[in-house]
Amino acid sequence: MKTTHTLAAILVASTAMLTGCASTTSTPYNNAGYNSNNNVASGYGTIDSIQVVRGQGATNGSGAVIGGLVGALVGNQVGSGSGRTVATVAGAVGGAALGNNVEANRNANGQDMYQLNIRMDNGEIRAVTQDSVYDLRVGNRVRLVDGRVYRY
Repeated sequence: MKTTHTLAAILVASTAMLTGCASTTSTPYNNAGYNSNNNVASGYGTIDSIQVVRGQGATNGSGAVIGGLVGALVGNQVGSGSGRTVATVAGAVGGAALGNNVEANRNANGQDMYQLNIRMDNGEIRAVTQDSVYDLRVGNRVRLVDGRVYRY
């Protein structure tokens, strides 16, 4: 009975540790070297370019939990005594990592986002990523408010 409780505690701890490392951000990296500080309250500028970027697929940890449980069950079928415990823990950790990877690959088709490169009135270029561009076009005069771009 004590082994079962120890095994359950190790399984829960390893699953929590693996899911705590998962990233859920959907903001793409700024690869053009532009200032992408979206915390600026407001400003005016002109749209230099609009690019479609693919948002990253996010994981919520369910793949890691299910993978960890399946891995623990499979690992528990191997060996006996302390070898079985080691195999169960290894199966849980490996299954959690594999399950998280499968979930990330399944969600790899992230949402299309739009990166707008805006030349501000002071000459600074800002890159803003948002989910739609509505009627915005290159060359439009725009206003940047709280990280969103609006036609001005």
